[in-house]
Amino acid sequence: MKKKIYLVRHCLASGQKSTASLTAEGRDQATQLAQSLGHIPFDKLYSSPYRRALQSIEPLALQLDKPITIDDRLEERKLSAVPIENWIEELEQTFVDLSYTIEGGESSQQAISRSIAVLNDALLYTKEYCLVMTHGNLLTLILHHFNTDYQFNTWKKLRNPDVFCLTFHNNTIESIQNVKLSGEPL
Repeated sequence: MKKKIYLVRHCLASGQKSTASLTAEGRDQATQLAQSLGHIPFDKLYSSPYRRALQSIEPLALQLDKPITIDDRLEERKLSAVPIENWIEELEQTFVDLSYTIEGGESSQQAISRSIAVLNDALLYTKEYCLVMTHGNLLTLILHHFNTDYQFNTWKKLRNPDVFCLTFHNNTIESIQNVKLSGEPL
C-alpha cells in the first residue's frame, strides 16, 4: 500500500524563538498553503509545537476540520546552547559530520533519529495522506536520511513555506518530490 507524507517547512516568521509568530506575509502564505493543499484528504496532521509551525498549519486544519497532533520531536534542531557568531559554518559542518555537536546542541544524527521516529509513527497511523509541519533544518535532515543528495545547500535554498511529498510503498521510501504550490510564489 502507498502512503504519502507531505513534509512542510513553516511559513515566514518574525524570528527563530519558539514563540515567534508568523509575519503578515507568513499569515497570507498559511492561507495560500491551505488553499493549495486543501484538496488532499489528509488522515493526520502533525506539527512542531513552535508557534510559527502551528500558525502555518492552522488554516489547513480548520479547512479540513482535522485536529493537529503536536509532537515535540518536530521542533527545530538546537544547534548550540548559546548564540554563536559563525552559526552558518557550524551548521554546514553538521551536514559534513552527522555526529558533530556544539556544546549544548544536538547532532544531526540525534535530530534525524527523533524526526524519523515521528515519520514512522505517521506511517503507522496514516491510511494514505499525512502532513508534517516542521522547520527547515529538521526537514532537510529528514530528506538527507532518505537521500544523501539533500545537504546543506538544500537547506540554504529552502523557502518559507516549502513542501516535499515523500511517497512510501509498504513503508519503504519510493520517491521524494518538491511540490509546486498553486499560486506560487508563496
